[in-house]
Amino acid sequence: MRYREAKRSPCFSFASAAQRQEDASHASIGLSDVVLVIQSQRNSFHARRAGERKVEILQRAAELGQGAPVVLLLHELSTFERDWSILPLLPNLSATYGLSASWFFFLEEQTSVTLAKLLQVLNRYQVQEEWFLGKRLHDNEPSIIHHYAFSEDPGSFSYPDPAAGWALSSLLLRRLAERIQHMQPKSDFTIDLKHEIALYIWEDGNGPKLTAVPEFCTETRENCATTFTTYLPHCGSPVSRKEVFVAVKTCKKFHSQRVPVVKATWEKDAGFIEYYSDVADASIPTIAVGVPNTERGHCGKTFAILKRFLSNAVPKTDWLLVVDDDTLISLPRLRRLLRCYDPKEAVSLGERYGYSLHLNGYSYTTGGAGMVLSRAAVSLLASSGCRCHDDDAPDDMVLGRCLTSLGVPITHSPLFHQARPQDYSETLEQAVSFHKHWNIDPVTVYKLWLQDTHTRDEL
Repeated sequence: MRYREAKRSPCFSFASAAQRQEDASHASIGLSDVVLVIQSQRNSFHARRAGERKVEILQRAAELGQGAPVVLLLHELSTFERDWSILPLLPNLSATYGLSASWFFFLEEQTSVTLAKLLQVLNRYQVQEEWFLGKRLHDNEPSIIHHYAFSEDPGSFSYPDPAAGWALSSLLLRRLAERIQHMQPKSDFTIDLKHEIALYIWEDGNGPKLTAVPEFCTETRENCATTFTTYLPHCGSPVSRKEVFVAVKTCKKFHSQRVPVVKATWEKDAGFIEYYSDVADASIPTIAVGVPNTERGHCGKTFAILKRFLSNAVPKTDWLLVVDDDTLISLPRLRRLLRCYDPKEAVSLGERYGYSLHLNGYSYTTGGAGMVLSRAAVSLLASSGCRCHDDDAPDDMVLGRCLTSLGVPITHSPLFHQARPQDYSETLEQAVSFHKHWNIDPVTVYKLWLQDTHTRDEL
């Protein structure tokens, strides 16, 4: 028996326990014993796509004729921004489905499920035990995004690949739901959700580790219960380069170090680009925004960029991209991604982090990975009266707090990365951006990860 079992009654006898164990080993679960949670988002594109996945799953279940699973869209379960981080959602899931379901299976909008194979996999595991199942990922070296956890042996700790789906037995979910109500995660920040969920479940060695399931797949091969398409969907031709305005935040001390990297790599793919600094430099050129350079955050500079974006001083575009001077980005891939979104909708897109979510905090897109805002979102921010409390406040967090208060969802794309490629698991394949030049050759990283080899779209 693994970890905690269900409590025994006062009338417990070894004979009855043996009988129950034998019955359980022969009992098979059906689809009606499974709750599938699609990790959907409130943005209209994602909500629509998740809804289509739900319909597809229910149709396939009807064809299979082994009962109907419960299929939930995460963004519909509550109005709390925190629920994307999963752990705060568990008490709700436990109260509603904990006693009727045997398994909870979490999947991405793009994850395809072969239901018969999923049942076959889940039936391998005793439902009266605690199980945490998934496709195994691990770090190859200590990672900043995981706070350098397990630095002596990074590969010793496993966490699930969300693209392949992951599962919790009902017994484990019910215990976690009870625990989360009085024991919150140790960090106020939610950075890499899959790793942090695995850490919370592991509970410093007191809970189960991830059990690797080879049938949970991201590529198509024989015997897979799940497969995955791509985080970079095809929604039509890329948006025009003239519909994306790029704002690069820099400062005098990096004019000769970081800006040349931008010019040598991705600047050529920008239709409109401006560099914003604490001083004007005609050789780049840069625009002095009237805000002194700050070491901690760049709120004053970013809000000056938002104001300029809405003015007549720059071309009118649908989209604003704000990046750091050490951000590496593929603008052709970004423009392909943006075709999926409606610029008339208030859109905030990037790599989503969370702050104090367990206390109804807020989400934000990380600045280093690149912050994408639709014109509608920038206009809403400008009219809201939202301001920086200090010029050196963290701009990405201030924007996130403002947008959350305005009811604008922070939309996550795993294609954006706040750190370097080596800070992520070895399964990393697709990217729109990376951040930081620390201990890397940024031009080489750009060519290897972000430069497309096919002819660039010249729209």
